[in-house]
Amino acid sequence: MRNRILLMGFVVVGSAAADPLPSWKDGSSKQAIFSFVERVTKQNTPNFVSPAERIAVFDNDGTLWAEQPIYFQLAFAIDRVKTLAPKHPEWEDQEPFASLLKGDIKGALTGGKKAIAEIIMVTHAGMTTDEFAAIVRRWTATARHPKTGKLFTKMVYQPMLELLDYLRANGFKTFIVSGGGIEFMRPWTEEVYGIPPEQVVGSSIKTKYEVRDGKSVITRLPELNFIDDKEGKPVGINRHIGRRPIFACGNSDGDFQMLEWTTSGSGPRFGLIVHHDDAEREWAYDRDSHIGKLDRGLNEAPKRGWTLVSIKDDWNVVFPAAP
Repeated sequence: MRNRILLMGFVVVGSAAADPLPSWKDGSSKQAIFSFVERVTKQNTPNFVSPAERIAVFDNDGTLWAEQPIYFQLAFAIDRVKTLAPKHPEWEDQEPFASLLKGDIKGALTGGKKAIAEIIMVTHAGMTTDEFAAIVRRWTATARHPKTGKLFTKMVYQPMLELLDYLRANGFKTFIVSGGGIEFMRPWTEEVYGIPPEQVVGSSIKTKYEVRDGKSVITRLPELNFIDDKEGKPVGINRHIGRRPIFACGNSDGDFQMLEWTTSGSGPRFGLIVHHDDAEREWAYDRDSHIGKLDRGLNEAPKRGWTLVSIKDDWNVVFPAAP
């Protein structure tokens, strides 16, 4: 068997070195990742972190996959409204559904969080967890992004897929910690990211156990249970994972508290923010965006020692090559 060693982030096999992050341009961001991983995995040194404590958490929307022009789970909910509409003739005159059925998404969302919550509850509840997972799987297998025409599950970031693999190859356990629905993500994250459902933390609605026709099921209720965003993210991590991460990655101010809590712990810590500044290959947005707003994080990342990753300057490619 050929000898394998890790040297400054590169896997060396014999005399050939393979870059584990080929989609990342050589520069300070890439080097910061390599240096951190080397520090925490080098045994018999003060900065060594045992594999059990090598917890890495990642936001999903805008961090692992795209989030423009609307959150992908909202696109799923809108498609569900159209599917369910024949059973709800009252929606023709009832907002936000009337606007959605006319194709006026902007108009439907003028109701803000209340309108979004109403859309989510109607489309995500009233079924068993198994039924919901099957609906999500069917949607992700066929639904396509309105701008690129790609499957939504192909709108993932190739550099981040490489980062997930690189961390796992170095003994890290990777988790998703997202404001998106936990049961919306769980049916497909293992196939797309290599992250199993038990390592997904997200927002949730209430559920209950019951027996239907002699079969045990868990039913989804139209009532909010937990919002995994902003201050909720550290709470969700503590509740589901039970360990403070040493590596956290996000892209918006909704991830600020997750990065803050992660990097305020003792020992070596790493915070990473993906900055969307590439209008040609993706989208350019930050402080004034209605989705993925990055303002406080943009201001405070340097003084907190967080690595600010520029999609334009730090990534060779954005999305995976078409199969």
